[in-house]
Order: sequence, then structure tokens, then C-alpha cells
Amino acid sequence: MRIRVINPNTTASMTTLIEASARAVAGPGVVVEAVTPAMGPASIESHYDEALAVPGLLAEIAAGERSGCDGYVVACFGDPGLDAAREIAAGPVVGIAEAAMHAALLVGRGFSVVTSLSRTGGRARDLATRYAPAGACRGVHACDIPVLELEHDPTVLPRVVRLARHALERDGSDVIVLGCAGMADLCHQISAEVGVPVIDGVSAATVLVQSLVTLGLYTSRHDEYASPPVKGYTGLLTDFARLP
Repeated sequence: MRIRVINPNTTASMTTLIEASARAVAGPGVVVEAVTPAMGPASIESHYDEALAVPGLLAEIAAGERSGCDGYVVACFGDPGLDAAREIAAGPVVGIAEAAMHAALLVGRGFSVVTSLSRTGGRARDLATRYAPAGACRGVHACDIPVLELEHDPTVLPRVVRLARHALERDGSDVIVLGCAGMADLCHQISAEVGVPVIDGVSAATVLVQSLVTLGLYTSRHDEYASPPVKGYTGLLTDFARLP
């Protein structure tokens, strides 16, 4: 089984971190390949960034289809391009926010999201409305550390731990969801400090894709997720008329 884990931003060091988290939970015989798109933003911290990350993401999905990948993880907590990716992938495609929020509700009644920047909180709330029952997401809290600084700032772990404790007390939640792929390597340390399940979406999505492939399940082509209609594209998007 081959699972392609796509970091929708173009920062290779973050792809390396994401790959380690995915490989740590991959089962026997599962090959994880983490990839960085050839085009897109260095990090995704706005709606503008997210929109411009999607073409590079879709190009990596198309490349995975040509090379025979069995399933895909979209490794950004905004789940950019998830619906579009499902239209062109033969196997399952799972976003990390989607996987983390579903997993949270299997181990607790309510969860709080701890994310990077406050400006991304609205997107997290939008996704919670899609993925979880009303009231399951008890709050979204930002440590206000830019995504590209998460890897290097020595204060990240203690700040996120303090924020997670605050979220648990304020929200009355019993699970923490990490709202950025750049926090994936902190998951176990935070859980040990705060004493509740802490969910990293990269590992959760990897295991979920692995399970769906094992079950022989794939995205339904019945209606909305059927292959997109063939049509011309112009300018910088000319090549996308031929995806995958």
C-alpha cells in the first residue's frame, strides 16, 4: 500500500516533520511518501494562501495517480482543496482537520482546537461545523506563533501546553486537537503534560486512509465527486485541463 502525504505548502522542512509523523503510525507493508508541491505559498495562514495552495496540491494528487498511489493525506489543517482532490483521486483522500475531529469524538464528548494564528480560527470553526455535531467543538485557541516559527521557537511547547490547559478549563472539553501540521511532533509531549488525549491530524489521517484502503473503500462517483467535466483552461492553468 502506498499513501501519499501532501504538505500543501512549499516548505520542505515541514514536509520532513509531517513525513515522520505519518511513518510513525504506518502499518507493516505501508509505504508513506511525503511530498512538497512545486508551487504554492511557503506557509498557509490566510484564505489567500489557502486558495493559491490548491493548484500545487492537485498537481501532486495527479502525479500520485500516475504513479499508482492508493490513498492520500492533505496535511494542512484548513483541508485545502479536499473536495477537488477527491474528484481526481481513485483512492480515498482525507484531510487532517477532518481526521482529527472525527478521532476526537471517538475518545471524548467535546474537543478544543489549539492552533497557530488567531486569524485561522474562523476556518477551524467552519470545518468543525462540517465534521462534528453542534457543540462538539467547544473552542478554538491560538498561540499566535507563525507556522514557520513552530519548528524553531523554543517556547512553542510550553506555550501550547499552557494554552491547552486553559482550553480544557475554559471550554469544559476533554480532548485537544492540534490545529496545525507543524505541531505534529509535539502531540505526545503535550498529552503527557495535560493528561488528556491530544490528537495530531497527520497521524490520524494516515491511519484512516490506511484503514479505508484495507476495507476496499474509495470516494463515491455517484454524483458530486464524479470526475470533473472536461474543458479548457487558460493561462497558468492550461496544464490543469489534463489532470490527472
